[in-house]
Amino acid sequence: MKISRPKSKQPIPEHAKRVFKGVLFDVYQWEQKLYDGTKTTFEKLKRPDTVVVFPVLDDGKILLTIQEQPGKELFIGAAGGRVDEGEDILEAAKRELLEETGYEASEFILWDAQHPTSKIDWVIYTFIAKGLKKVADLNLDAGEKITVKPVNFNEFIDIAIGKNFVEKESFRNFTKQNSFLKGWRSLKNYLIQN
Repeated sequence: MKISRPKSKQPIPEHAKRVFKGVLFDVYQWEQKLYDGTKTTFEKLKRPDTVVVFPVLDDGKILLTIQEQPGKELFIGAAGGRVDEGEDILEAAKRELLEETGYEASEFILWDAQHPTSKIDWVIYTFIAKGLKKVADLNLDAGEKITVKPVNFNEFIDIAIGKNFVEKESFRNFTKQNSFLKGWRSLKNYLIQN
């Protein structure tokens, strides 16, 4: 599967300078000419892209993760994480699915790829994984505690609209339709029928 990276609506110009290199974020700055001819400094963050994987069991249940990480409140989401430098996007999705759920999938469907904000050069790739097979125990990073929770679609909606659900960016395109519930029905039909 060839996956293209979406173009940013505000790309970092080639002449921008990296003024800070962090563990997760780098900061770039550049001089920008304004409409009145004056100039000012613009800046933008850059971070590794991430993958989000919604695994769907043969019975239609969706595997969610209940996660704890140091310094963060407990949250609920999908399997996922950072794409390692030089790593293929689909391989990152497969790796995160296996590490965080112990499952492999025979089918990965790219549902969405988007920059969630214009001020960070960062893409979230959202996949639906089907044809699941449990092949291993969870293989978590030292800073993760994860419990896998299979939920039916109605439970999924209740969780997704709750305050502890972190994958809200991944559902942007579902809710762009005429109404919130119509968008969710579209997802449900897609998950069940395909």
